[in-house]
Amino acid sequence: MPGTNLTREEAQQRAKLLTVDSYEIDLDLSGAQGGGTSPAGDTESGGGTYRSVTTVRFDVDENGAESFIDLVAPTVHEVILNGDALDPAEVFADSRIALAGLLEGRNVLRVVADCAYTNSGEGLHRFVDPVDQQAYLYTQFEVPDARRVFASFEQPDLKATFQFTVKAPTGWTVISNSPSPEPKDDVWVFEPTPRISSYITALIVGPYHSVHSVYEKDGQSVPLGIYCRPSLAEFLDSDAIFEVTRQGFEWFQEKFDYAYPFKKYDQLFVPEFNAGAMENAGAVTIRDQYVFRSKVTDAAYEVRAETILHELAHMWFGDLVTMEWWNDLWLNESFATYTSIACQAYHPESRWPHSWTTFANSMKTWAYRQDQLPSTHPIMAEIGDLDDVLVNFDGITYAKGASVLKQLVAYVGTDEFFRGVQAYFKAHAYGNTRLSDLLGKLEETSGRDLGTWSQKWLQTAGINVLRPEIETDADGVITSFAIRQEAPALPAGAKGEPTLRPHRIAVGLYVLDEASGKLVRDERVELDVDGELTAVPQLAGKRRPPVILLNDDDLSYAKVRLDEESLAFVTEHLGDFESSLPRALCWASAWDMTRDAELATRDYLSLVLSGIGKESDIGVVQSLHRQVKLAIELYADPAAREALLTRWTDATLAHLRTSEPGSDHQLAWSRAFAATARTPEQLDLLESLLDGRETIEGLAVDTELRWAFVQRLAAVGRYDEAEITAEYERDNTAAGERHAATARAARPTEEAKAEAWTSVVESDKLPNAVQEAVIGGFVQTGQRELLAPYTDKFFTVVKDVWDSRSHEMAQQIAVGLYPSVQVSEETLAKTDAWLTAAEPNAALRRLISEARSGVERALKAQAADAAASAS
Repeated sequence: MPGTNLTREEAQQRAKLLTVDSYEIDLDLSGAQGGGTSPAGDTESGGGTYRSVTTVRFDVDENGAESFIDLVAPTVHEVILNGDALDPAEVFADSRIALAGLLEGRNVLRVVADCAYTNSGEGLHRFVDPVDQQAYLYTQFEVPDARRVFASFEQPDLKATFQFTVKAPTGWTVISNSPSPEPKDDVWVFEPTPRISSYITALIVGPYHSVHSVYEKDGQSVPLGIYCRPSLAEFLDSDAIFEVTRQGFEWFQEKFDYAYPFKKYDQLFVPEFNAGAMENAGAVTIRDQYVFRSKVTDAAYEVRAETILHELAHMWFGDLVTMEWWNDLWLNESFATYTSIACQAYHPESRWPHSWTTFANSMKTWAYRQDQLPSTHPIMAEIGDLDDVLVNFDGITYAKGASVLKQLVAYVGTDEFFRGVQAYFKAHAYGNTRLSDLLGKLEETSGRDLGTWSQKWLQTAGINVLRPEIETDADGVITSFAIRQEAPALPAGAKGEPTLRPHRIAVGLYVLDEASGKLVRDERVELDVDGELTAVPQLAGKRRPPVILLNDDDLSYAKVRLDEESLAFVTEHLGDFESSLPRALCWASAWDMTRDAELATRDYLSLVLSGIGKESDIGVVQSLHRQVKLAIELYADPAAREALLTRWTDATLAHLRTSEPGSDHQLAWSRAFAATARTPEQLDLLESLLDGRETIEGLAVDTELRWAFVQRLAAVGRYDEAEITAEYERDNTAAGERHAATARAARPTEEAKAEAWTSVVESDKLPNAVQEAVIGGFVQTGQRELLAPYTDKFFTVVKDVWDSRSHEMAQQIAVGLYPSVQVSEETLAKTDAWLTAAEPNAALRRLISEARSGVERALKAQAADAAASAS
């Protein structure tokens, strides 16, 4: 939206001038239930406005100084500064209230405004559940959206206490950062919070269902709550959620040596949430798709547990100690990601001790992809303003940052790392920090000089490649072993220079155990790799094993290549690794080679089909399903695409029929089959499974799986509006509405595409979750010709959409509707022409450049696949 940006320089100037003491925020939400409609029929504002009254007390260092406070609101009624009434028409503009003539010392500001409910997942989001026609509210403030609910100095280093008073409809519940009080006349008066940043304050309001417990240990007692809508209550597995939460409390408090810093801990599963979850202090909001309505694989439970632990870790990393400005966002996200995975891996009662396998297979794959885009940036990114940070919640900030932290732990030692973290929390509790504050503590505890390490790992962009160089004698004995490090050129348009970095890695030697038929590790060498070539004399004189794996145990962040002999053996035996982590590393390396056009799609498909049947890790299996589909649809030679899809789909059906009945693998293969079913016989099977004429032993065709089948049948033209409507009547819920919207938009007709495009682009009435669902159905890789006219339409409208919609809504459209399935030089040329002529702002330019990079990569991969076929 225009006029809502804030620069780092402005924030620094304001922080030098002001010290904020407290906020008192009074909100009248008593009319929130009125005017309820179904989500798709809601207005852009989510259902009108509410009265917001803010009183903020702050100190100023300079008499007569000028500053401003942030507010996004349709109407401002009163602005009273130190008892003097200011004219809102004169002082309120472009999301700011100008504050002139400030007094040295204490100042008091009162702002009365009408703020707007939203349906975009930003500010105070209002949702009406079609099941009970009740409204449900929640706030989402990161990065700059507390100002949509109350007047605030919207930057992380101006911490204060926050006291909320909320008037709500009778019978509703109000949850905030402080424990919920007993209401009086439907008014809830909360105690002030500790000193925290504005973006982690929260309100969740509505007739929510709740379950309560307590975490108790060594005299500590922390109330725990779990909330969801009543329509999801029957699916809420609160015991499992509490179990993971308690494990997190135990592990984090031991490792951080700092007690949980807030008075209670609530987890609230809320509707139409844009992210996975948000670390509001003591009141974490989580997308309610994590309340599973149907059978899911264990991988889904693992991901949910990681999300729960990630947000709990934020109570220390981010909430207790907060970055000074958004260039240190990684201090929040990378640490929360690393410690959540580590808790899963090392807590003695964890269900997922293999979590580093999942990390290697999913999070690091995300990081490698992000690090090869023209928008690649250092982990410690240069954030000039809010527009920069809004697109910086990416694979580098989360996944690369966490990978580098894992590397740092290996570099300094686990005990030394956590002793440094403990000193960091004790020194900076309830304050704000920079990178140097943490590194200083780690240097003290480890004795390592981290200056060079920090400069090369945190302040440079790009990725390294590690390759083994092996020489053997006639008897197969290693005579020389070295590791070559490469620093490929950064993508065109990226800032910075290629950098060789210090790596702490392990080298694993694997042999085939004759008794078990498994590839087992025979020896492991751990060492520092630095510079272009690092000798490994420890391996000289040893017999060369079938497989030599660099970066074994996944300690460092680098693309790893297998030598020719290891690659040949792994191609035949990838599924035979006894341990899941080396398998995942080899799978990831093969996928990376496919994306880099070093391995043809047809060869990648052959590799997957030869080994996936032996893959026991369900998360890896599901990742392979997604990657194979993507490779065939985007990276394969178009002339061979249909044959490869047929080969893959036939394999998915064979695995579906032979998987253990009722197993996670059976469910995963059923979804993989549904995603590409194509022949009349295969589509007939989907229809027969839906109407019960045919069954597969152990396969429960429940609500969510039914929608997967329906959406595929709609996309191929088998199901029309009548069948989709009938399915929605079976599942008349918010989730059903989203699934139906996807199915309608997926239909292969000009009318369906035009209707979907109009609802998203030419209208702004859809709520965020429904808009996302429509976009997901609209873009079908098998409908390239039908979608071709929308390439020009996209470039005609995208800048206007960006300028007129909120960030979340505009980003959905810019990323989701970019013509990524039109893999052609023409698409690249049109993108380049638009980038030159439209002069988009930096955030939009970044998103479109990233999407363009995907098309360029696909073109190179298609050429490689065609060349492999010709040879």
